[in-house]
Amino acid sequence: MAKLVFALNQSLDGYVDHTDFAPDAALFHHFIDDVRGLAGSVYGRRMYEVMRYWDDDHSEWDEERRDYAAAWRSLPKWVVSRSLKLVGPNATLVADDIEATIRELKARLNGEIEVAGPELARSLTDLGLVDEYRLYLHPVVLGRGKPFFAGPRPPLHLVASDRIGKDVIRLTYVPA
Repeated sequence: MAKLVFALNQSLDGYVDHTDFAPDAALFHHFIDDVRGLAGSVYGRRMYEVMRYWDDDHSEWDEERRDYAAAWRSLPKWVVSRSLKLVGPNATLVADDIEATIRELKARLNGEIEVAGPELARSLTDLGLVDEYRLYLHPVVLGRGKPFFAGPRPPLHLVASDRIGKDVIRLTYVPA
């Protein structure tokens, strides 16, 4: 049975705006390894559209970015959206009965399925489907943006903390 994990970079004040801070080399390498080990990813529409950047090669990419793109492209993806009509390679559109789809994926797959996007994570949290939360805390304060928790924070229990690179702390929580 697979575990559903919500993981995102976050500022110290709780925001997840990827345009205001980026992972350093150590954290980016961590993310490459993480994506390689996933059983799949579940995306909301907005986060999926951001991540589609990795579908096309870019001439300015270094080897690590090409490695991340290759790992991301090979990863099975499920995109939860009622507005999209088509999704890209290795992706499946989920427009109806999200709960049944996610429960079936968790029952059928082994390993970890990553949830990407705070709004989707909130919906799946409300359904009791998120098994773990990973907050990658960066030493920045944004004062605005999209919060990691799109709704009330569920009761959580800290199970691990790790330093990744020189400035990022990963906090791992499970529902209490």
